Amino acid sequence: MGTITRYKGKRGTTYRAEVYVKGQRASKSHPTRADAKAWIWNMEEELAKPPADTATLADAIAKYEREAMPERRGSAYEATRLKSLAREPIAGKPLSGLTTAALEAWRDGRLAKVSAATVAREMNLVRSVLGKAVKWYGLPGNPLKGVESPESPPSRKRRVTDEEVAEITRRLGYAGGVPENLSQRVAVAFLLALETAMRAGEILGLTWQHVSPRYVHLPMTKNGEPRDVPLSTRARELLALMPKGHATVFNLKSSQRDALFRKARDKAPAMGDLHFHDSRAEAIWRLSKKLDTLELARVIGHSDLNSLLLYYRASPDELAAKLD
Repeated sequence: MGTITRYKGKRGTTYRAEVYVKGQRASKSHPTRADAKAWIWNMEEELAKPPADTATLADAIAKYEREAMPERRGSAYEATRLKSLAREPIAGKPLSGLTTAALEAWRDGRLAKVSAATVAREMNLVRSVLGKAVKWYGLPGNPLKGVESPESPPSRKRRVTDEEVAEITRRLGYAGGVPENLSQRVAVAFLLALETAMRAGEILGLTWQHVSPRYVHLPMTKNGEPRDVPLSTRARELLALMPKGHATVFNLKSSQRDALFRKARDKAPAMGDLHFHDSRAEAIWRLSKKLDTLELARVIGHSDLNSLLLYYRASPDELAAKLD
């Protein structure tokens, strides 16, 4: 704990602040007591920082969660991922021991368990943590800089058929009307996604205050910008079925949505690898038949028009039919 000593001199009153942390002593004079207190607080934190040879990756992750993550978008995903990373054996290593070889071994071990896309996301997150650790713990540089990320898999090319929509909603126990349980709310959320091209997180985070008669407002989206999503007649009908009185329109957690959708899908082998997120690509394809390119980009929140090609799934027969 620091101490403050008040001195009166020819030049007025000064306040001398002193701190002693882990064998390290520092002191400085200040014109006001408030300045002295602020200096003590900052200096105690500075002196208490463990050096890179004693601080572990887990220490850096914990500090990142406290100080850096609240300022970032997508913090809910990052919080879950960081908790998982903190349990990995590599998290117990001192930061100074995070060599290229050690990090490559961690990467390769993760590739044996999860997809390349997941490993790439984890590496980006660890890279952010270590970037902060350079400043916090005096690392000479980011040790992940020389470690190559796995190649991203090709974009997913998956259409959703009307038969699959009917089957998944049936498996979720929904046949229309006001949804009465979690599974049925998942079904309505999936149907709304097919109408609007909204992401799963955008739908589950939707609140009634942002629902207007003909559109919904998304105050924060994946690209960091707000977006207004127009509602078709069917989309308005689906939203009208949802009971009010909850913090969010669907009153669903992401984990519940994911588990219930997977459970229903796995009961019908014919649906194969159908994902809830396939609804976005399918909806974009359907909307592309009704909206021009600029309108479509505005609805789905894409500033790069070339990225729309990832979702354009017209078959050669469909394109040929337009030429007849």
